[in-house]
Amino acid sequence: MKRAARQQLWFAVAVLVLLTAAWWQLRSDRMSAPGTLLSIDPDAITRVNLQIGNASEHYVKRDGHWWRTDQATSTRADDLRLGELTRIAAAPVQSWQRADSYEPAKIGLSPPQAKLNLDGQTLLFGGMTAIGQSCYVQAGQRVGIVSLRYMPRSAQSASIKAP
Repeated sequence: MKRAARQQLWFAVAVLVLLTAAWWQLRSDRMSAPGTLLSIDPDAITRVNLQIGNASEHYVKRDGHWWRTDQATSTRADDLRLGELTRIAAAPVQSWQRADSYEPAKIGLSPPQAKLNLDGQTLLFGGMTAIGQSCYVQAGQRVGIVSLRYMPRSAQSASIKAP
């Protein structure tokens, strides 16, 4: 076998080994990814209930638009804002722990800072983590850590524009 052919063969083997290692790493990362807060599709959500402090808001999606239903008469809601609220369901989780491995008062879940109900699935939002711009969120019997940008805001604070 000529020297050039031997070098090409070794080069092909090295490339194959690197591609296999990259595939293995991607597969491993995908298998160990914590996932999202909820397994429901944000676009399929039709009911949203949000409670922040003593204020609560209730919304229903009809004919492709959101309506606020907690007032005397149903009024049209801001579709973009409700889109933000429903996309919280697909928020990427940095890590999960069992809920009983935390003391709820220490992570701001007793009482929660916000309570978001999306089609009957409840998310409880707690305080910020000690490191990073993240917060604690309880979904069922698990507590996840997500980016603080997924913390829901009330309709009043969402409508305030920065100068």
